[in-house]
Amino acid sequence: MPDTDGLDIARTLRTRFPDLLIVILTARTHDIDIVAGLDAGADDYLVKPFSLTVLLARLRAHLRRHTGSSPVPGPIRLGDLVIDPAARRCTLQDTEVLLRPKEFDLLALLGRHPGEAVSRETLMADVWDETWFGSTKTLDVTMAGPRRRLAQAADALTRPCRLPRITTLRGHGYRLEGAVGTSRPIDGGQGGDSRSAW
Repeated sequence: MPDTDGLDIARTLRTRFPDLLIVILTARTHDIDIVAGLDAGADDYLVKPFSLTVLLARLRAHLRRHTGSSPVPGPIRLGDLVIDPAARRCTLQDTEVLLRPKEFDLLALLGRHPGEAVSRETLMADVWDETWFGSTKTLDVTMAGPRRRLAQAADALTRPCRLPRITTLRGHGYRLEGAVGTSRPIDGGQGGDSRSAW
């Protein structure tokens, strides 16, 4: 900005409009710059280059928090799997499957978009802190949890169940799809690669 500083604008906006959502988009990458931006009143700080997908996911996350009026979605039913975001419960044939918080959040996000490809950036931005940046290896490790726990729960049932599968989309993200009539893990159509589904 030729005539003024972005931090001064952020401070002025924050003073005049306390509820305004402010996101700084900048090429400045040092910790001191990030701290200065957030201390100036910004809600988020995104360093260039960044993907549009990540920017939109972060804006959605902020808007949910700012409005405070987004309804909690009802139960998601996929075959014999039920994901209840309001109760934060996951059941398979009425048997509760205990998931860690981030595991539940990932499964619920995929469940809200059945059959759709959800990018790694969207999953990280929506499930982890909206200011997250860096490696997505944490996503892969966490995603292994619901796959394993749901497969174990299906194996423990006394009758076959219809269990959806999580398919890994290499280089992009994940997709939740196809509740089928089996109690065994499914290969996800990837030639038997156990990394592609639970």
